Amino acid sequence: MSDSSTLPPARLHPEAELARAALSAPLFSRAVRLARWAGPDTRVEAGGELAEEQLGAAVAALGLSGDEAAADAGEAWRVAVDAGLVEITDEDAGTVAAGEELALLTGGSPQDVLGAWLGALETVLADASAPDLGALVDAMAEGEDELDLSALDWDPEAEAEFLDGVLGNLYLLTVGEDAPGDTPVPLPALAASVLIPGDMGEPSNDVLQQVSDAMLRLDDQFRLLEPIGLVAYRPVDETVLTDAGSDEEPADAVDDTDVARYGMVRLTPLGLYGLRARLLEAGFTAPAVGEFADKGADALFDGTAGYPPGAAHAETEGWLARREPPAAARELLAAARGTDAGAPLRRLRCQQALALVGAEAEPALREVLDDAELGGLARVWLAEHGARDVPPPPESMVFWLTVDTVAAQLAAEGNSEELQALVEGLAAQHSGFFDTAWRVGHPATADVLEAMGRLHPDKKIAKEARKAAFKARSQHGG
Repeated sequence: MSDSSTLPPARLHPEAELARAALSAPLFSRAVRLARWAGPDTRVEAGGELAEEQLGAAVAALGLSGDEAAADAGEAWRVAVDAGLVEITDEDAGTVAAGEELALLTGGSPQDVLGAWLGALETVLADASAPDLGALVDAMAEGEDELDLSALDWDPEAEAEFLDGVLGNLYLLTVGEDAPGDTPVPLPALAASVLIPGDMGEPSNDVLQQVSDAMLRLDDQFRLLEPIGLVAYRPVDETVLTDAGSDEEPADAVDDTDVARYGMVRLTPLGLYGLRARLLEAGFTAPAVGEFADKGADALFDGTAGYPPGAAHAETEGWLARREPPAAARELLAAARGTDAGAPLRRLRCQQALALVGAEAEPALREVLDDAELGGLARVWLAEHGARDVPPPPESMVFWLTVDTVAAQLAAEGNSEELQALVEGLAAQHSGFFDTAWRVGHPATADVLEAMGRLHPDKKIAKEARKAAFKARSQHGG
């Protein structure tokens, strides 16, 4: 994806709910508790880490126990500092004070809470891309005198880019129209989505080994990312780790016989919010359902033009929920007018939106019965809603609506199977269709007739359509 890519719209949970989820995420919750625990007597080292003698009190304040308690407290403290919950007031003396962000967690808005959480998320993501220091410790144990980062074969930019790519694909799998929703994604599939090109056939053993290695790296990373609330993660089964680390045949990373053993991950609603915020920051167009609820119908039509059907439906429902049916219908109809290239698709969106409006909209539809551009779709709506005394449309309006409908389908779907079926049906239902159609005063008449000539499987009818398109262009001077 380039930084100008437009992603499918995300369906975000309410910000108040997300803020509560952020405050209850284990790592962020610990960071907040330590920020409130810290006082004038709290001391830090030169790098901002808690002084060694303070760790015991921090562990006790968090109610932690076990071998990892001190490390967990240290990690929570670092997150508190990086997220602005704690401020180092004097580096030489190692003194600290409550940061500005801490007050916002209780007195601010949900957005303030989420802003602080996003700062914490960046710290954890940086940690997840950091090298395996255990390998350095092993090297030093074998006699190395100094830390040698080159021994890790670690490229920080490449590591961060790999993790960003994985999270980007997880985001796409979450927001796409055919997304599995709350269904976790197998870790091997996620690793393969970054490493194996879509046009590759049967992957080689070398590629499978790369996927297997990446899967194990991701296992470590997702274990770090779960406590901040980004993902819900089921780790790789320990037996898989043992097999993959042995000298025997490498674990088959794409074996789906018991795929859950290889790790399962899904974005949480909070994680979806966080990744979208990062994508927006990186320059992506990452829309969210509900963005147009307080905007005009023209913005609704333009904004949802590229949305998949389910997202467009949800966006339109949200827009209608804020308006009274008659006023909503009038605004939709007014925005659907026009003779520009985008007008047919706007009218299609208008029809789809009006289908969600109840019978209370009937007066607004009757007001446009004589309108050349809207009279046809108004009659269709009234008929579908069982309205009485709907005047029959003049033939010119029938043909104009037909051309408009095909033009809209062309703009929405291109040369789809549905459009081909529509074209065949039109030619079959109306004898002499092309003799009349080329005279229709619609800006897209010639383009529609050319498309019908291209799409119709019957060569004779296709030729008639092309002739009609030529007449239409001649009539309108080109």
